[in-house]
Amino acid sequence: MAVPRAASPRRPPALRWPGLLPPPPPLLLPLLLLLLPAPSEGFGHSVELAFAVEPSDDVAVPGQPVVLDCGVEGTPPVQITWRKNGVELPESTHSTLLANGSLMIRHFRLQRGGSPSDEGDYECVAQNRFGLVVSRKARIQAATMSDFHVHPQAAVGEEGGVARFQCQIHGLPKPVITWEKNRVPIDTDNERYTLLPKGVLQITGLRAEDSGVFHCVASNIASIRISHGARLTVTGSGSGAYKEPAILVGPENLTLTVHQTAVLECVATGNPRPIVSWSRLDGRPIGVEGIQVLGTGNLIISDVTVQHSGVYVCAANRPGTRVRRTAQGRLVVQAPAEFVQHPQSISRPAGTTAMFTCQAQGEPPPHVTWLKNGQVLGPGGHVRLKNNNSTLTISGIGPEDEAIYQCVAENSAGSSQASARLTVLWAEGLPGPPRNVRAVSVSSTEVRVSWSEPLANTKEIIGYVLHIRKAADPPELEYQEAVSKSTFQHLVSDLEPSTAYSFYIKAYTPRGASSASVPTLASTLGEVPAPPPLSVRVLGSSSLQLLWEPWPRLAQHEGGFKLFYRPASKTAFTGPILLPGTASSYNLSQLALSPPCDCRKDEATNQTSTTGIVIGIHIGVTCIIFCVLFLLFGQRGRVLLCKDVENQLSPPQGPRSQRDPGILALNGVRWGERGQLGRNEKRVDMKELEQLFPPAGAAGQLDSRPTGAAAPALCEETQLSMLPLQGCGLMEGRTTEATDPCSGLAAAPPPPDGGPGLLSEGQAARPAPAPVTQPARSGH
Repeated sequence: MAVPRAASPRRPPALRWPGLLPPPPPLLLPLLLLLLPAPSEGFGHSVELAFAVEPSDDVAVPGQPVVLDCGVEGTPPVQITWRKNGVELPESTHSTLLANGSLMIRHFRLQRGGSPSDEGDYECVAQNRFGLVVSRKARIQAATMSDFHVHPQAAVGEEGGVARFQCQIHGLPKPVITWEKNRVPIDTDNERYTLLPKGVLQITGLRAEDSGVFHCVASNIASIRISHGARLTVTGSGSGAYKEPAILVGPENLTLTVHQTAVLECVATGNPRPIVSWSRLDGRPIGVEGIQVLGTGNLIISDVTVQHSGVYVCAANRPGTRVRRTAQGRLVVQAPAEFVQHPQSISRPAGTTAMFTCQAQGEPPPHVTWLKNGQVLGPGGHVRLKNNNSTLTISGIGPEDEAIYQCVAENSAGSSQASARLTVLWAEGLPGPPRNVRAVSVSSTEVRVSWSEPLANTKEIIGYVLHIRKAADPPELEYQEAVSKSTFQHLVSDLEPSTAYSFYIKAYTPRGASSASVPTLASTLGEVPAPPPLSVRVLGSSSLQLLWEPWPRLAQHEGGFKLFYRPASKTAFTGPILLPGTASSYNLSQLALSPPCDCRKDEATNQTSTTGIVIGIHIGVTCIIFCVLFLLFGQRGRVLLCKDVENQLSPPQGPRSQRDPGILALNGVRWGERGQLGRNEKRVDMKELEQLFPPAGAAGQLDSRPTGAAAPALCEETQLSMLPLQGCGLMEGRTTEATDPCSGLAAAPPPPDGGPGLLSEGQAARPAPAPVTQPARSGH
């Protein structure tokens, strides 16, 4: 209940009334004030600014005065104001600021009609030259009393039995419940009558004189209310027959705050009368301190603590047996937030890092917020919060960071605050921040940062420090690179492609660092990947499957591939075919047959180079096998014979010098022995080939050509219904020489846009690699 307090003469704001004792009579107050010591002496130490007394939650009576206490210690002059619901409360005749900093509301109001209500959350605000602090929030509510929402009910009981009445009503403050019998207060000294604070009356060992009408009486500072009457009728004694033990009323679930009293009810009946006992479900002992049993089985725990939280089990046992009945209820004890580590005032040089730590405990665990001069401080810029906001770090501090910082811990049971001051030590003559900071992307891994020197005090500069971090990372992940004092640009390398970075710079002298420059942002360029290696599978007479390794990073950047292809006998590429970055294969179908080719050439000119992947059949044995397959399926065509086909295209089992120059078998049939006609020539038995491959019309007639030492190589083509594999090349690089399409080595120019056969989407043209001759791969 709020107690009216007399106004005291005005005194220095640094003095405060402790608020622990009732105020002295008004006539004695001036004399006592003369005896009060100065603030720095009275509290045993000197602080910049802190609360000695903070306002408490209270319940006020409408129309009556209420006083909210506030005591501040600190270096004068100290200015004290009040906030209501976060808004500064102007001083008026209705609410007056007392000399000691407390707030008096002369006539507490409830909202009626258009008049405002004085209910709300109040904060005391104190300010001096060091900064500003805000007290904990004090909730002021109006005293109220509702109607009964549970009235006692009539009951009938046997002599020796149990009767129970209950009423429930809400009010602020919590109503005090008493009982009347026949309009007379009941005798609380009667051991058979048990009154529980929650509004329960228990009567055990009923007697005939207990009959009557019972009323519940609820009272608080707001009102007094009386419930409906409930008649108790006591009948004759029971038959004495055996009755199983039973629990009429068990414990309810309770949520309390520390230091309150817990009442766990348990009413049991039976014949013989059961024995009531209590235990914890987790097996821990209930203890004895502050524990008592009220009536025949009610458990009372006074001054509860968080350790009392748990599930309590009431058991009703039949004497001498193991027959029992149980009921249980949960007790939850909450604890307001309190500090186990307070933040400490610190002094730090400008440009360095300041850190405050506060740790609070409570049940439920409290939430921690920080205030800077009374304003909520969130993470961002050079301010960061860690460890569930218990650690506040301010990097690169400057004069604007000098303030009083408060740690506020709050949960559903209450709140607490603690404060500390940051003093920034600023050396005279330090340079200002570097100017005109710019960052320009150079490549996918490099950014060039440039700046201009500060405007003043540049003679003592010994160097610069560039601070770098990813724009998406928290400030604690930044790193630094030192730069010479004569250099006003720096190339930052080893960055990640397609990533935004933040940069700022400080100038350093032997006496300290300048304040930080304005931060600037830049993003690295996208990375241009090289084309992946290709592999090829033959799917049919006119289709191929291209395979390559998947490229997850390309897919993440929404890139893709460009595919180009051409027959080896042509110079123009078909494409591009656009493929997503997630692709790892592609099928080429409906490929056209290649036209006939003239394969005459010297062995000396058979030296080509290519960087393409050429698909062809160049091995003699494989060619003959394909010919036999065509014969078996009735295919007709022309025979392709080239000079030195055996030596040039023999299977790659070993060096050319180790291969057998005279034998090439087909289903057990040996080609004719070939004599040595010249240094680099061999004669072929044409008649034997004609027998194996009969001519088909004019198009299939074999063309007789000279076979002398100086004659060019003999070349005949077989027109196949399936795609001649040597007629198609899939390119992934540049070429420098033309190549005979029948030789199996293709030298193709780049696609029209200068890209390779398989390009990553967005890849820039690059210089051609050195020519590489790649032997054709055999396919079946």
